[in-house]
Amino acid sequence: MSLTSRRQFLATSALATAAAVSPSHAAGTSAMPKLVHHVFFWLKNPSSKEDLATLLAGIRSLGAIETIRSIHVGVPASTEKRDVVEASYSASELLLFDDVEGQNAYQAHPVHQKFVQDCSGLWSKVVVYDSVSVDVPAGSKP
Repeated sequence: MSLTSRRQFLATSALATAAAVSPSHAAGTSAMPKLVHHVFFWLKNPSSKEDLATLLAGIRSLGAIETIRSIHVGVPASTEKRDVVEASYSASELLLFDDVEGQNAYQAHPVHQKFVQDCSGLWSKVVVYDSVSVDVPAGSKP
C-alpha cells in the first residue's frame, strides 16, 4: 500500500473514530467539534511497559486543557491483520476541538508544553494528522 493511501485511510479513520468517541455526538445534543487532532507515537523502547505507561499517563494529562472537547487515548487494537491496517505505533491520542483557535491554544498551553518536555525523550517518531470537518450538502447522509 502506498504511503499516500495509508495516510488517506488513517485520516478517514480518525474522523470515523472522532464521531464514535464524541460525547456530544453520542448524546445528539450539539454539533460535533470541527477539528480532529490525531497523533501517533512510536516509542524508542517499544518493549518497555514502563515507557508506555509513562507516555499514556502524559497523554491523559492533556485532558485537563480546556479547549479539548473530547479525548481518546489508545494503543493498537488487536483487529484483523490487513494491508491497510497500520499497527506499528505504540500509542495514539485523538483530540477534538471546536476550531483551529482551540487547537492553537492547546499547542501553547503549559500542560501540553510539560507533556512534550517530560515525554519527548520516550519516542522515536511522532506523526500528526489534523483535519477539519466539511459541510455535508443538505439532504445527504453524513
